[in-house]
Amino acid sequence: MSNHYYNAADLAKFGNIGEFQKELADKFFDWYGTAFADSALTAKEKSLIALAVAHAVQCPYCIDAYSSDAYEKGYSEAQMMEAVHIAAAIKGGAALVHGVQMMNKVKEISM
Repeated sequence: MSNHYYNAADLAKFGNIGEFQKELADKFFDWYGTAFADSALTAKEKSLIALAVAHAVQCPYCIDAYSSDAYEKGYSEAQMMEAVHIAAAIKGGAALVHGVQMMNKVKEISM
């Protein structure tokens, strides 16, 4: 095993988070299951959203999980990559829009 923070095998241990705090873990998993169930959006649609969000928050465990889930739910490689590009565009735009704050501050101090 190489030395790094993320170990793919740890993803399978996610259900064990209740070992140190069962009550909160049970509440989380109940909420998580409800959030991902079919409702106004289908579980399939939520899977693609989760894949995009996983990239935006840069969680390798989530990327592994939702790459598999989205593919198994029938999304193509092109659809999945497009979702990743949307996440990247939103993340990039969010960084850039904060440039307005910088511009406002520079204008304020340069007066």
